[in-house]
Amino acid sequence: MASLADLLAIHTNLPGRAARHLQRVAAEWQLLADLSFADLRLWVRNDPEGDRTDPAYICIAQCRPNTTSTVYDSDGVGVVVPPWETPTLHAAFEGAVVVRGVTPAWTGPSRVRREAVPVSSGGGVVAVLTRDFNVTHPRTPSPLEVAYAECADDLCTMVAEGTFPEREELPTGEAEPRAGDGFVRLDAQGKVVFASPNAQSAYRRMGAPTDLEGSRLVEVTAELVGDSFESEDLAVALDGALLRGGGSRIELTKGGVTVVLRVLGLHPNGRPAGAAVLLRDVTELKRRDRALISKDATIREIHHRVKNNLQSVSALLRLQARRTRNDEAKRALQESVRRVASIALVHETLSMSVDEHVDIDDVIDRLIPIMGDVAPAEATGRVTVVRRDDVGLLDADRAMPLAMVVTELIQNAIEHAYGPGESGTVEVLAHRSTRMLEVTVRDDGAGLPPGFTLDGSDRLGLQIVQTLVTSELGGELRLTAWEGGTDAVVQVPLQPV
Repeated sequence: MASLADLLAIHTNLPGRAARHLQRVAAEWQLLADLSFADLRLWVRNDPEGDRTDPAYICIAQCRPNTTSTVYDSDGVGVVVPPWETPTLHAAFEGAVVVRGVTPAWTGPSRVRREAVPVSSGGGVVAVLTRDFNVTHPRTPSPLEVAYAECADDLCTMVAEGTFPEREELPTGEAEPRAGDGFVRLDAQGKVVFASPNAQSAYRRMGAPTDLEGSRLVEVTAELVGDSFESEDLAVALDGALLRGGGSRIELTKGGVTVVLRVLGLHPNGRPAGAAVLLRDVTELKRRDRALISKDATIREIHHRVKNNLQSVSALLRLQARRTRNDEAKRALQESVRRVASIALVHETLSMSVDEHVDIDDVIDRLIPIMGDVAPAEATGRVTVVRRDDVGLLDADRAMPLAMVVTELIQNAIEHAYGPGESGTVEVLAHRSTRMLEVTVRDDGAGLPPGFTLDGSDRLGLQIVQTLVTSELGGELRLTAWEGGTDAVVQVPLQPV
């Protein structure tokens, strides 16, 4: 089945920032579904070319609640509907406001009331989140259901305003607290107005003698934990959430029991409305995590040792280059130093990463000084290399060849775009969307020589680049002369091939 990123790339032409925000929404929306007691669907406009005046809407993701039965037996991902068939959804997208349906409609055996929430990012609506409530058998909600629903309404208002979820609000993994694990609602002063039975039980396991409702959570936790640092962390998190919104995660340990707390500040319509605290007893999970630490540490240690070995090779090549009197051999050794160094930097990044992803921007920034060190003596200091845009994260399989490609293109510009005594600037530009990563190395030098063709070039660096781009990255390389220099453009598809 296609992932959310794949569907966004197929059906939209959204910028990378908007696509990342929708992925954050999808990462958080199980919480929204559980608090809402509703099925959620995420809809985008089906206009990949961006030129349709009346585009249809397509469902790209669906989430069922754990707190009640679903109203949809079938998967709605891929369903396309015109605007006139979904007036609530269309009104939310066009008006950038939450639209609550008045008249329920039958969906199979269930009467469903729909609410449409615009998903805002970058000052505009990029999608619509629908909440479908089963109203077949109305009844009086329990206090827990009321507390859940009020919190869900506040969070949906923040989704419409573009203030939830924030960048740091992405879940951290298996230990992420869920609504059913334990839920506490705080008022604007930090007092507990509701605590679910599971939340009460978690605090009792840590030794709390009384119920939480009516108390200040910070004070109860401070007396319970006793550790001034943990209590201070919780106080800072709660105060920050109550005053400024946002959220944070805290881990508390008492008497052998470990509880993870997630604090969500609620600021619908820009006004403080308290906070929601989700908590989970992760004592058993912590025990299993310790068994995995040694495995992760081994993988990182392998990357670290590979990096050390490559740095040793690089040092030997550099030493040999300094002792070589033949200029052509010296240049070849210096180029080898640079290439080995770029691979070593990727392994160094992986040795410090918790997953197999590489920050290409960090690699490029650390490679630029290395290229200056191995450049010919007459070129040192006359050409400045700057990175203007963010390339972002890439998986290890693509990061290695892309780092080498960018390195080769920068070095090619330094060596061939400028004559003796000339100065200039080489820029690294980038543009990233849901479908494509485009990296441009731009110089303001002499431009391409007459009759130059990429296929006919005998430069080893360009041959390496072309091989890596086409074979390893599945992309395209082109060199374009412009009035002030040359652009070397690399286009790499981000969709799985």
